[in-house]
Amino acid sequence: MTHETEMALAAPLVDLRGKRGLIVGIANEHSIAAGCAEVFAQAGARLAATFLNTKAEPFVRAVTDKLGCELVLPCDVHEPGQLEAVFDAVKAQWGGLDFLLHSIAFAPREDLHSRVTDCSMEGFDVAMNISCHSFIRMAHLAEPLMPDGGCLLAVTFYGSERVVEHYNLMGPVKAALESSMRYIAAELGPKGIRAHAISPGPIKTRAASGIDHFDELLAEAASRAPEHHLVEIADVGNLAAFLVSDAARRITGTIIPVDGGQHLAA
Repeated sequence: MTHETEMALAAPLVDLRGKRGLIVGIANEHSIAAGCAEVFAQAGARLAATFLNTKAEPFVRAVTDKLGCELVLPCDVHEPGQLEAVFDAVKAQWGGLDFLLHSIAFAPREDLHSRVTDCSMEGFDVAMNISCHSFIRMAHLAEPLMPDGGCLLAVTFYGSERVVEHYNLMGPVKAALESSMRYIAAELGPKGIRAHAISPGPIKTRAASGIDHFDELLAEAASRAPEHHLVEIADVGNLAAFLVSDAARRITGTIIPVDGGQHLAA
């Protein structure tokens, strides 16, 4: 962790005391969800988190134990009933929910590394189910737990709107996620439930390592961004904390880049 990251985490920009949040997608201490969870905790939020399976659990608990997460639960969204069990546990523990972060994405390796033109129907279905439809399911399950409003966050990438070499199948999948977020924001807005998608620049996470030539993508991002710096997970966390706070209560349905200005370049 750099000195800049430590400074960002030491001084949260908002007050989340009393708010309860569910974090789905922590893989290890370097993941985007971990950076967000740390800022949420620094800002005073009470947290619940999930881990994919027993193999992943020790890496997730290395993060959640440090942050004092009140619930740490198994959740493979591809397995029937696991996501519902998470929300049942949240309801039993807290009686409600104020915000959630969806930071999961997956595509089978052979489909991720092939052209979109060549992706299989099975691979497309898996990628859409885990990376997009799971956010819709979370919104559905969160709605009754947010009678006084709340905030739903998803993580996207600019490969949804531009062709990014080697991003392949995840481009259409993230585009679907962003569109779903907009419709959810419109549908749940009357209940005070807001929705956003955060679009970080490339960050070296375990999930991103599955993309071909990802190191080249990192180098290009740094060279193209006006600030000439790569994004850190704390940068994403600071934006996420603002969006779920009361300071952003009149903001919804947005896709916000955190990329040092990379999105400005044609």
